[in-house]
Amino acid sequence: MQLGQAQFEQGLVVEVEIGSLVVEGSPRSAGEDQDHIQALLEVRAPLPPVLVHRQTMRVIDGIHRLRAAQLRGDDKIAVAYFDGSESDAFVLAVESNITHGLPLSMADRKTAASRIITSHPQWSDRMIASATGLSPGTVSEIRRRAAGDTPAEGSRIGQDGRVRPVNSAAGRELAGQLIRENPGLSLRQIARAARISPETARDVRNRIHRGEDPLPKPRVRARPKPRTPAEEPNRNRAAVAEQATGTARIAARVAAVDRLKSDPALRFSETGRTLLRLLNLHTLSGAEWQAIIDSVPPHCTSVVADLAHACAGVWGEVAARMEHQTVRHG
Repeated sequence: MQLGQAQFEQGLVVEVEIGSLVVEGSPRSAGEDQDHIQALLEVRAPLPPVLVHRQTMRVIDGIHRLRAAQLRGDDKIAVAYFDGSESDAFVLAVESNITHGLPLSMADRKTAASRIITSHPQWSDRMIASATGLSPGTVSEIRRRAAGDTPAEGSRIGQDGRVRPVNSAAGRELAGQLIRENPGLSLRQIARAARISPETARDVRNRIHRGEDPLPKPRVRARPKPRTPAEEPNRNRAAVAEQATGTARIAARVAAVDRLKSDPALRFSETGRTLLRLLNLHTLSGAEWQAIIDSVPPHCTSVVADLAHACAGVWGEVAARMEHQTVRHG
């Protein structure tokens, strides 16, 4: 669920006096990028309208476009209004700056996530991750640090708009009681009554049929076999080398994607923005990918693995076609 889709209509564009707009409260800590402004000055095609919070006239998205218009000597600029709270306007500013234009830094995205956790505590980690361009695991860690030792309670709104409890233990217990007392209830009825997902209700029902407890037991990781002193130095050197190689590869991908993001030909076309969003997924660190992997429920892992293999095949085909185009036009 994105605020941009829900609370403003980009088709309704008006001309507004530039002097009436307020430029403050940006999620970008480094301020304006002069190189990006100069690049926008060279764009011949009409630029997208600036997004403005109607109640405060604050620019939500498009500060660089506004500065380029001022340098051209324009008195007015095309504006699309957003009607909503200031906290929702901030979320939309973050959403806008991870999907197009000059991307937010990782530090800015984490700072934004911390602010959204405070202003929208009812949002799930996945929903905030979608708005900030972070992994759900990273958002969960930011929330955990902010909460300290306070246990998570209540419920949160997911990306699909459904409300689910933070801790599903009570929901599982209630679902187990309902299944024992009313074995004819459907999974949806159980899920609705216990405020859990239908898949969780299915898992509870299967556990009860097997004579198990509705709550899964915590997984215990096997202890690694201790290594001999002779093996330890070689293992450490290999681990350091492998980590350095992985870090260098990620840094190279991030640099390449950032170069593409600075190209107006991609930023200001719908297909170009789609490509940038897809490529941006592959700039996550190994730790962020591991957090995503760890968050996948056991009953979904095989499906996710199949989809990952299929996506790898699609990217392989894309690479082959792009290489063919390079040879043909080279």
